[in-house]
Parts: sequence; structure tokens; C-alpha cells
Amino acid sequence: MRKSTRSTTATSAATRNGNQRLKLPEVLAEIDMSRSAFYRMRARGKAPKCVKLPNGQIRVRRADLDAWWETQASV
Repeated sequence: MRKSTRSTTATSAATRNGNQRLKLPEVLAEIDMSRSAFYRMRARGKAPKCVKLPNGQIRVRRADLDAWWETQASV
């Protein structure tokens, strides 16, 4: 059986253009924050822009997280 390289190619392309979607645990580890603190911040509208998937999971685009980091540096 041949191994597909499509997902690897799509992932590397997404990483290059900032469209990579990070899972919530990845975001929490990067910003060093608990899940409950993140949800409180999100409720106040202070969290990075999130995308809620149909299955209820949350994703954050790499570009949105980077932009959020920039705004936090100036605060």
C-alpha cells in the first residue's frame, strides 16, 4: 500500500501561509495558560480569534495567534 503525501504537503503549505489551524491544547501550551483562564478571556473578547468546528472543537489560525501576540506585547 502506498503512503499518501497529500496531508504532509497540505500541512507544510498551510504553515507557510499562516493558515495552519492549531488545536486548543497547542495554543494553551504556547501561551502558557490554563483552559479555564483561556475561556474566561475568550468570554471577555480578549482571546485570539477562534474557529469553532461543527464537532464543537476550537481551532486558532496561526496568523491570528501571531497577531494576538503582537497586540499583547504593546499592552
